[in-house]
Amino acid sequence: MDPGPIILVTGVTGYIGSSLIPYLLEAGYRVRVLVRNANRLGGRTWSSSVEIIEGDVLRPDSLPPVMKNVDYAYYFIHSMSDTSDFSEMEASAARNFGDAASNAGVKRILYLGGLGHPDSDLSTHLRSRHQTGEVLRESGVPVTEFRAAIIVGAGSISFEMIRYMTERVPIMITPKWVSMKVQPISIQNVIDYLVQALEVPESEGRIIEIGGDDVLTYGEMMKEYARIRDLRRLLVPVPVLTPRLSSYWIQWVTPLNAKVAKPLIEGLRNEVIVRDNSARRIFPEITLIHYHDAVNRALARLNPDGIKSSQYTAQATFIRGNEPIRRMNVEGMIIERDERIIPAPTETVFSAIRSNGDDNGRMFAGFLWQLRGMLDCWVGGVGLRQSHFRPSDLQVGDSLDFWRVVAIEPNRMIRLLAEMKVPGQVWLQFETIPDTNQSTKLVQTTYFAPRGLIGHLYWYALYPLHRIVFSNLIRAIGLHSLAKIKN
Repeated sequence: MDPGPIILVTGVTGYIGSSLIPYLLEAGYRVRVLVRNANRLGGRTWSSSVEIIEGDVLRPDSLPPVMKNVDYAYYFIHSMSDTSDFSEMEASAARNFGDAASNAGVKRILYLGGLGHPDSDLSTHLRSRHQTGEVLRESGVPVTEFRAAIIVGAGSISFEMIRYMTERVPIMITPKWVSMKVQPISIQNVIDYLVQALEVPESEGRIIEIGGDDVLTYGEMMKEYARIRDLRRLLVPVPVLTPRLSSYWIQWVTPLNAKVAKPLIEGLRNEVIVRDNSARRIFPEITLIHYHDAVNRALARLNPDGIKSSQYTAQATFIRGNEPIRRMNVEGMIIERDERIIPAPTETVFSAIRSNGDDNGRMFAGFLWQLRGMLDCWVGGVGLRQSHFRPSDLQVGDSLDFWRVVAIEPNRMIRLLAEMKVPGQVWLQFETIPDTNQSTKLVQTTYFAPRGLIGHLYWYALYPLHRIVFSNLIRAIGLHSLAKIKN
């Protein structure tokens, strides 16, 4: 049987490349990925289903093995930088890739660039995106270049900027660019175009502008996001706010750093809407998703399962004893991950986790849990419910104080959802991972999806207390596990 074409995907540690791969695999394609360091793919659900080859587009000698027998190649390599040699480096990378593809007989390159009229005063960032497409075409390999504006999806940098600004700032001092027109597109529609292009010959050798079903301003995008989240937001325009000042402001109110924010903000000064509607003619089967629905799809991932395959970026890492604690902001969620190696079998550690909160009481600071339950009752919450069960009988749906068991995998994972009154949602998850020499790595992760500024203030105001409780809780589970062995 014909094994089918080999599809090369680059930029797989980024948002688009990582999102595309599961759809290519589902369609039955053989997928090869190019990555500079294969270790960066740890945790990706698709990593065992693809062929991984290490290489670097800035090192031409590393590319021939990558291109061998490749039929189609996706080029998603792009960086956010404001350095003086940024455009030159981008062009060099594209030229190396195109030459290697040409030498290997690749049938077509598929590239995702940015919208923006080429005759307008494009930002350096958008101009570089257009230049990359031109350099790829110079290789002689047919290129399908899609051009898109803001991609709406959990993990898209431009969407995350909209999310964090709207969530965290009730009164937004907005520069002139908030009145600029933009045609956002759902990540699902982007994936639809990228996958279908492989089977649509009419897309070969074309520049295809793609966008969603709405043309909005950036201000309207933020207001619509606020309506969906039931947040009241006021936009106060300040025309003198320069892109540089805007980038520092973005850095202050969002997890994005100025290095990323500055080129992104500069690109927002350009109107980015679809002017050529050939995409609808070439891909008539694709139904465009409205911005409202695209935002709702992104928000549906605001839970631990939704971000499971995301690449975590730690805002802070510190050490308690010999154990690392990582604090992260990921796709609208605040995540704190504690790890501890416990010299006990996995079954014993898992049993200790299940014992917390049963008829034997809580392992650490029971009086604090009781106080939190009393406060919750006063504001109309569920309070501190009594739980009567044997640890071995714990099931999904059981209540533990003001927590509810929402997921359980025997000897591997327990996830709890807080049902007390909080401005957002809180999950507490425990994972047991077998280690060497009858030891177990216990991973305790707290997820908080804050709602609006109040949610963020709540979390950080109570953070010192949370840190005491949760850091000692994982320690208590370890001690309880060792006690079980001795008994």
